[in-house]
Amino acid sequence: MTFRLFYSIIITEREREERKMTKAIYFDMDGTIANLYGVDGWLDMLINEDTTPYAKATPLIRLCTLARMLNRLQKDGWHIGIVSWLSKNGSKEYNNAVIETKLEWLANHMPSVEWNEIKIVEYGTPKSTVVNINGGILFDDEEKNRIEWNGIAYDVNNIIETLKNVA
Repeated sequence: MTFRLFYSIIITEREREERKMTKAIYFDMDGTIANLYGVDGWLDMLINEDTTPYAKATPLIRLCTLARMLNRLQKDGWHIGIVSWLSKNGSKEYNNAVIETKLEWLANHMPSVEWNEIKIVEYGTPKSTVVNINGGILFDDEEKNRIEWNGIAYDVNNIIETLKNVA
């Protein structure tokens, strides 16, 4: 009987720990899922506080496939989020316009995904400091972000295949 009681306590403790751990996946936008840098004249437009590149950026991956996968992962308890930077040195008005444009891009390109979290933050902010769940997975084209991340971070190569293997 003592053995069974001990075993029962171990399982209960393990279940408690698993409930505390939330599985999370975060995506950068620019250069990761949205081809901002492929828009002709993107840098000059950003310097002139024009949001056009954010609106016209084409998807870098098959977003319908990604959306189906994310919806499935959410049903399995995964927290799905976006963590993206604003434009460097943007005014308050421009930053607000960039946020609105990025949210519209997500709504237009991935309408079936109900994001658990979307953080669009000041350029250069360490992304691990602004997300709700630390220790998750990050997909980001910026090496600096992957290095400072407090979890597992991947570059943008083969996002779908990587998700199949880690999730």
